[in-house]
Amino acid sequence: MEYIYAALLLHKAGKEINEENIKKVVEAAGIQADEAKIKALVSALEEVNIEEAISKAPTVAMAAAPAAAGAEGGAAAAAEEKKEEKKEEAEEKKEEEAAAGLSALFG
Repeated sequence: MEYIYAALLLHKAGKEINEENIKKVVEAAGIQADEAKIKALVSALEEVNIEEAISKAPTVAMAAAPAAAGAEGGAAAAAEEKKEEKKEEAEEKKEEEAAAGLSALFG
C-alpha cells in the first residue's frame, strides 16, 4: 500500500512516477524499499490515467484509498458487494426464523 501512496504523492506533486522517485519517497518515510514491488507498480501504472482512476473511484472511509491503478477500486467494489450480500443473508435468515415461528403456531 505504501508504494501506491508514494505514487499518489508523486502524482499530486506533479513529479514523474518512476522507480527512482517511488524508492526515494518510500525510503524518506523510513520504509525499506522492495525493488520488485516498485518495478511492478511502475509497470502497472504505465498506461493508467491516474486522474481518471481517482475520479471514477468509489468513495470509501479512507480518503487515500482511491484506486491508484484500478486494483484498489476493484477491491473496494468487492467489499461493498460482500456487505450487501451479508445484509441480504441476514434478512433472509430473519424471514426464515419468522416463518419457523409461524409454523409452530399452526402445528
